[in-house]
Amino acid sequence: MTLSEKIAKSLDFMRHGLWRTTSEGLGKGERIGLKVLKTLVLSVRGFSENDIAMRADSLTYSFMFAIVPILSLFLAVARGLGFEQVIESKLLDSFIGQYDPRLVDVIMGFVQRYLETAQGGVFLGVGLLILLWAVYSFFLNIESSFNKIWQVQRNLNSLRKLMSYLMILISIPIVMILSSGVSVFVNTTMAESRLFQEMNAFNEFILRAAPWLIMWLIFAFMYWGIPNTKVGWRAALIPGIIIGTLAQLLQMLGVYIFMFLGRTSIVYGAFAIVPLLLTWVQWLSLLILYGAELSYSIQNKEHFDFQMDIDTMSRRYKDYLTLFICYCIVKRFAEGEPPCSATQLARENNLPVRVVNQLIGRMHEVGILSRIASPEDDERAFYQPALDINKLTVGLLFERVEQGGTELFFQSPSQEMGQFWDEWLQIKRADYDFNSRLVKDILKNEEINDKI
Repeated sequence: MTLSEKIAKSLDFMRHGLWRTTSEGLGKGERIGLKVLKTLVLSVRGFSENDIAMRADSLTYSFMFAIVPILSLFLAVARGLGFEQVIESKLLDSFIGQYDPRLVDVIMGFVQRYLETAQGGVFLGVGLLILLWAVYSFFLNIESSFNKIWQVQRNLNSLRKLMSYLMILISIPIVMILSSGVSVFVNTTMAESRLFQEMNAFNEFILRAAPWLIMWLIFAFMYWGIPNTKVGWRAALIPGIIIGTLAQLLQMLGVYIFMFLGRTSIVYGAFAIVPLLLTWVQWLSLLILYGAELSYSIQNKEHFDFQMDIDTMSRRYKDYLTLFICYCIVKRFAEGEPPCSATQLARENNLPVRVVNQLIGRMHEVGILSRIASPEDDERAFYQPALDINKLTVGLLFERVEQGGTELFFQSPSQEMGQFWDEWLQIKRADYDFNSRLVKDILKNEEINDKI
């Protein structure tokens, strides 16, 4: 087998074979490997399909527009707590401070003047409104990108969004202050204890690991809280650790690159910080959005099993699955069992969650099934028959399913088309009347034969 044939075979497996492979009969290590491979393939595919590079460009522009208002809020919170120097020291430790410490003084001057304008500018309140709008637009851009990745349609009201964004911005400087306070406490008070002196290696590890841990928590909180849907802790923590680590490495790499290019820049001279900063922010935006893709893939990888087969599924097989799913729900209701969710039904019958969700959603739209929201989780739903099961026949089921939607929307059909439509209705009506068997009794004769 040639190299090109091997590559073609591998690509075909990634597109089809991987999603036809389930964890049934696999060992623990094989199951973990399968989940990791599906997650990576799905996240890379989503990175391309959701135009992440273009969204990262938009996020970069929003960040550059909002950087001074954001720093102003950070400084206002830190000043209120009496730790204004913490923000300045963090800027000095960043690549901007390493590139040229004088830039930190310039930025702090911008921030100071911005705060003075917001507190009482020429037009009372205009500065504060501009500050809030800049922050709101920046986070709205992030949220819309995350919701696009998570395929979330509903949105929160604007006031609730603004309050959530402000809480995030207020919490970040508080975390920075706490981390600095812990470092000072460890280096001063605890350094005098004998136990601390005997554990120098461990203490040094803790001090070095603290920035990484804080970065992990910030990114994990971002992936958990920003999408307007419920995100599991595993789907937030794993990308938080991965992207937080890469972001920390990007910051360390940025310090060395910016210092080197700043010394050797001939084209831009003193303005070299501008394209370098834009490039760094764009890379960081790409990491953040890929982390959102990774988070979505971790939580929803099972929904894409048999994806290509589902997209090309025959009409007959789709009708078969629709009838079987309806039968399972009706049977549970007839036997007095509690209603089940789409995930539970898919797990019990080894079916892809995605196709079960689609078919149940269709039956709910046409009034065959009713939806019961979970009291613990608004996004989790249970389903039960919406009609009398003693009147729910196979013909009625498919009549509702087939008639759901728009019809006769062509404005000028020919006379022959009108006659054909009337004849078609007679044919379908005969099919519906013929299929008068109750859904709950489909396997009744087979069960009697099994008992005999």
